[in-house]
This record gives sequence, structure tokens and C-alpha cells, in this order.
Amino acid sequence: MVSSAELYERARRLIPGGVNSPVRAYDPYPFFTKKASGSRIHDVDGKVYIDYVMGYGALLLGHSPEIIIQTLRKAVEDGVLYCTPTEEEVILAEKICKLYPSIEMVRLANTGLEATMHAIRLARGYTGRKKILKFEGCYHGAHDSLLVKAGSGALTFGAPSSLGVLEDLAKHTLISRYNDIELTEKIVRENAEDLAAIIVEPIPVNVGLIKPKKGFLEALRRLADEVGAVLIFDEVVTGFRLAPGGAQEYFNVKADITTLGKALGGGLPISAFGGKREIMENLSPVGKVYQAGTFSGNPLSTKTALTVVEYIEKNRQIYGEMRRMVERLCRAAREFIEDLKIDATVNNLESMFQVFFTSREILSYDDVLTSDLGRFKKFFHNLLKQGVFIPPSQFETCFFSTAHTDEDLEKTIEAFGRAFAECRG
Repeated sequence: MVSSAELYERARRLIPGGVNSPVRAYDPYPFFTKKASGSRIHDVDGKVYIDYVMGYGALLLGHSPEIIIQTLRKAVEDGVLYCTPTEEEVILAEKICKLYPSIEMVRLANTGLEATMHAIRLARGYTGRKKILKFEGCYHGAHDSLLVKAGSGALTFGAPSSLGVLEDLAKHTLISRYNDIELTEKIVRENAEDLAAIIVEPIPVNVGLIKPKKGFLEALRRLADEVGAVLIFDEVVTGFRLAPGGAQEYFNVKADITTLGKALGGGLPISAFGGKREIMENLSPVGKVYQAGTFSGNPLSTKTALTVVEYIEKNRQIYGEMRRMVERLCRAAREFIEDLKIDATVNNLESMFQVFFTSREILSYDDVLTSDLGRFKKFFHNLLKQGVFIPPSQFETCFFSTAHTDEDLEKTIEAFGRAFAECRG
């Protein structure tokens, strides 16, 4: 039987870093997965883990739920790629627009990266402006317009955070601090005439988990209206996960353009971006903003997404059930932290949570950066030894699914207690 260690050595010779996405890498090597079902993931070494990575939020219904397996079996028999319109695309669009009242028209794509990239191009085409405002700690996919970070000062233009990103392009991306309304107002008003869009994760989940202060998202809506910029909510993660209507339903704030992904596909690659009719009609072939994709509307992904959305429509109680389990786990985690006198804090919202090894309240990217990464690494590895799999990075978020059980929860609480005890001192 081949082992994870052997596969990793073979992978390193052929795949940069031995992984096809950097977040999958950790020392000494990642386990290689053989199969997954429900809340459990099985590696090639014969170990089984309770999974809280859950496709980084994509697996709302868990690994390989029967309703998705049945959908895929039928879909494969009917054909895996048409490159023509289908009835399912129309039905899915109708359901998305029903759940997200701010979306009057929608177009399908394949990944969250594609959705945000197309949304940015559309906002620039619609407004005729160049600049984009994003927030530290908010990740919108690894494309050049948004793969930037703040410079030496909070008011400076963005600087590339990756080699290969042109400074001439990055300079059109402005950076503000998440939850800092005063700073954001200043940046928006100073760049009002050329600001095409404000893009934000309503809840940043690619830097741990940060919740918006009261009034912050409402302020973004007001500022976008004030200067005529497009407000983009990147709900690739929060869409369908916070609520059937995502963060916009949860916080009652509407965006001009919304990007969706992850949970929409139930594990298959699909994304969507949609918004006001007057904006969306600028897309080709009716408008002059070009966007296309051979695999957009792929029948396997589209039929699976339709299955997921229909399930959510009929079973809204799933959100309360997942929230109950998350709150139980986080309550126990806070008790461990207090009893053991560890510098740590826990953030949670609905089916999402994260542990930060810092005494700071987590309200911004700067707060996250105070975390003790060494302690988190120790916490991760201790949980892994106990059969609990969380994201290997402090700068990610953990997710429950409808497949997690009370038995999983109790085992996880026990594992957390032992892992926290190992992180003292």
C-alpha cells in the first residue's frame, strides 16, 4: 500500500511544493486522501479524520451526500459537456435571483476567482472608471487586480503581494482596513471620481474569521451610492452558508454585484456572479464587456448546484442545527482557554469558527497578525493525531456541515481539550 510520505516525495518532483494549492501544504507532509463520506475523510495510510475543512466551505451538505451522488449518476449518463444552453441553467438562475433579491440577472462561471475577476471587469466597464477598493485580509482569488496588499501606510496605493503582478496594474487597487469606517470614508472620498467598485467579503474568512462591526456593511452601501461606485459582495464562501440568501439576507444589506461559489456546487466547480439588470446587461453578447467560458454552465456542475439549492429551499432548519453544534464547540473551547489560562480567542458565526492564539479581540487583519503561529501549528498537529482535521493555517476558517453528528461534536470537544492542554506555556 502506498503511503502519504511516498506520494509526497513523488509529488515534490513533479508538482511545485508537492501540492496543487499552497494551502494544502504543511510540515512534514500532508496526508493524501483516498476517499471521503459524510463528515469523515480517509487517507491512504488508513487513518480517518472528522473533517472541519469541508472543502473550505464548499461542502455544506458534507462529503458525497446521497442526493448529489444520485444527481451525478443521472447527469453523467446524459452527457458531461454540451457547450449549449440547458433548461437547468435557466431554473438555477431563477432560483438564485429568488434567494438573492439584489440579483436581477446572473451568469455562471467555474471558480470563485473567475467570478470576482469578471465582476471587477464588469464594474470598470459599467462605470468607465479604473480604481478598485479592497480590504486587508479579504481574499478574492489569485488574479492580478486583487492580489495586492497595503503598502507602508494605510492610505497608500496597493503594492503587489506576488511576483508577476504588475505594479502598473496594482496601483489601481486601493487598500483599507476592514471594520474601519473612518479610514474607508477618507479613501473613498479622495478617489471618488475614479472609483469603479468597492469589493468586500462581508465576513472575511480567508484570514481566519472576522465579523463586521455594527454599521460597517451599511456604511459601504452608503459610500458606494454617494460616489457612484459599484458595491461588490464577494459571497463565494458566505453564499448559501450563512443563510439561503447569504450575508445579504443575514445582515440585510444589498450589493450591486454578488459573487457566489463553493457551497453552491456541493463540491463541484461552479460559481456565479450577478446583480442589477442595468449592470449585467453590459456583458457580451448584449454589451461591450467581454466574458466567456467553455465550461461555464457545465451540466454536471449545474445539475448538482440545482440539487443543492433545492435542498436548501426545502430544509432551512439545517442552519439552526449547524449553529447549535458550532456554539456548543466554541463554548467548550472558551472554557478550556479560560481554565488553562491560554492567550487565545474564538470567533464563530453560524456554521463557521476559528481559534486564534492571541489575547486580542479579532476585528481586523492587524488583530489576526498578533496570533502565535507556532501555537496554532502545535494545536493543528495535536488535533490531527487525534483524528480531527482543521485547516493547517491560522489564516483560514473551520466549517461544520449537515453531515456532522453529535458524536462527532463530542469527540471533537474531547480532542480540543487535549490539544489546548498541549499548547500551554
